[in-house]
Amino acid sequence: MISKLLTLVNTAKFLKPIQIGYRLYYFSRSRWRKLKKFRYPTALVSQPAILNLQLSLSSSPSYSGKTFTFLNITHTFDGAIDWNFPEYGKLWTYNLTYFDFLQQEGVSREEGLILIHDFINQITTIKDGLEPFPISLRGINWIKFLTYQNIKEQVIDDNLYAQYVILLDNLEYHLLGNHLLENAFSLLFGAYYFQDDILYNKAKAILIAELSEQILDDGAHFELSPMYHQIMLFRVLHCINLVQSNPWKQDELLLFLEGKAAKMLGWLEAISYSDGSIPHFNDSTDGIAPTTQQLIKYANNLKLSTKSSTLSACGYRKIVKADYECVVDIGQIGPSYIPGHAHADTFNFELRIAGLPFIVDTGLSTYEIGKRRDFERGTSAHNTIVVSGQNSSDVWGGFRVAERADIVALEESSESIKATHNGYKKLGIVHTRTFEFYNHKILISDELNKDVEAKAYLHFHPTVSEASIKKYILLEAGEFKIKIYEYAEGFNKYASAKYLEIDFQRNLNIEITL
Repeated sequence: MISKLLTLVNTAKFLKPIQIGYRLYYFSRSRWRKLKKFRYPTALVSQPAILNLQLSLSSSPSYSGKTFTFLNITHTFDGAIDWNFPEYGKLWTYNLTYFDFLQQEGVSREEGLILIHDFINQITTIKDGLEPFPISLRGINWIKFLTYQNIKEQVIDDNLYAQYVILLDNLEYHLLGNHLLENAFSLLFGAYYFQDDILYNKAKAILIAELSEQILDDGAHFELSPMYHQIMLFRVLHCINLVQSNPWKQDELLLFLEGKAAKMLGWLEAISYSDGSIPHFNDSTDGIAPTTQQLIKYANNLKLSTKSSTLSACGYRKIVKADYECVVDIGQIGPSYIPGHAHADTFNFELRIAGLPFIVDTGLSTYEIGKRRDFERGTSAHNTIVVSGQNSSDVWGGFRVAERADIVALEESSESIKATHNGYKKLGIVHTRTFEFYNHKILISDELNKDVEAKAYLHFHPTVSEASIKKYILLEAGEFKIKIYEYAEGFNKYASAKYLEIDFQRNLNIEITL
């Protein structure tokens, strides 16, 4: 009990006052409204405008008839669509209510209208889908679909306007980060669609404040997930598309958004591998966000410039030689007050040889709280060091972090990186890792400040054989075992792969010869 309370305190102490204040406010308001049997109206009289939008990106196929596929899980509704369908977890239900499938190729005007009207007809019973995050994504998807299909139906517009009133009344200040940004992106779309100054002023204020903080000096999104960076960039491009294409408000917001997009594009190009794929650091996987190539194409269609990035503030470094690409993590785990997508992965790295994945992050397959989520966020799931069976940062509860590792020393040159973190300070341990990069080999040296039982981990891509591991990896000391793990190819999708578990006490040297 005391241990759990201490973990909670060590988590809450990093929160901003606004997060705590809004948590208390929303909690007490909910209790009061329940007593008063408060209900939001399901429709409000609206006067939407006629918008123009350039074509953006089609979404990945997820809908056919009454069959929906999200997170690599497919379900067919035999009768009516249950917009509260809970069987596969809340994130699957969220995806169902995002209506992103309206943007996939082949969805007709008639099909889209049937789905929208079905949702509206069930609006009084919908639960998860009326939370602010799905309202935000659904609002953009409905407005895009209605605009592209040149649809004007008062029933839809009045219902959508009522949803924006719910969103405005429940902005996610208690979470901040990408959640609040998603709220603001959608408010901007709602503002333009309904010519609503209240929605616009709120959207503009949040976008300027949050993008100023959340986009770091080198262009990275501050939650340090390459996947979420792609998603946030996609939304910024949407907003630029909206403001460029419609003359309702022409002020400094467009220039501000274009400047952020230029930095974000530069960072994405810098962090992506030569084939356009991204490292799977923190909560990142494939098949969720638009690809780097797609985003660059979209930006080019909007005639946007790119500002080159040197990967500095984000804490990631990418080393490119003739034979390999290596990306390392020598930074903080993310913003202190919203580390929900962070992993205990300090000094993690990925390595590609001749363009093919070799050493990889174990990936992301679930947001459901449980053993798999704990494993994927834990230190042993990454290519770094575990001391005394502990995580380097205290990840827990699916999206929580209590005490976390800080980088306390860093030395860099063009050919080497040496960094120290204090994630094991409660054990009296500091961990120093040195990377030395040569044309045909990489040397990795780990040093602990005293003798202690420790394990190093190297996780390999499913295509890597045991023979290849023995060919490329040389250990100067330490005992190692080749074991099997389940590599996450995406949400709820796994492939068997190999990893090295190396026992040592104080010092370990690994040579990767290419």
